[in-house]
Amino acid sequence: EDQLVETGGGSVQPGGSLRLSCTASGSTVNWIAWFRQAPGKEREGVAGTSINGGVSYYTDSVKGRFTISRDNAKSTVYLQMNSLKPEDSAVYFCAADLREGYWYLPDGYQAWGQGTLVTVSS
Repeated sequence: EDQLVETGGGSVQPGGSLRLSCTASGSTVNWIAWFRQAPGKEREGVAGTSINGGVSYYTDSVKGRFTISRDNAKSTVYLQMNSLKPEDSAVYFCAADLREGYWYLPDGYQAWGQGTLVTVSS
């Protein structure tokens, strides 16, 4: 079983920046994605990256503002979030072990982190 741990959440003003980290233990994974869930909303895919191929995807609402990256050891994935908006406020999760379905849908993932809270407000 893969174990994922997110860090880096916090409170920031609109236009500010945060960087989230996701560390993975256990077996090496080939794909890690970031999801977010706001109160009363569905959990949605934000960004994902492949370990072997270096491919990255983003949902349209964060393109040009968020960047997903990996460290050299392939044990940590980052989500750099710039130009944050109030609508970005959510609990952010990292997910791995995609078994089926599209990368941006949560139901196909078997491994999840505990979540880290991001609050964007003035």
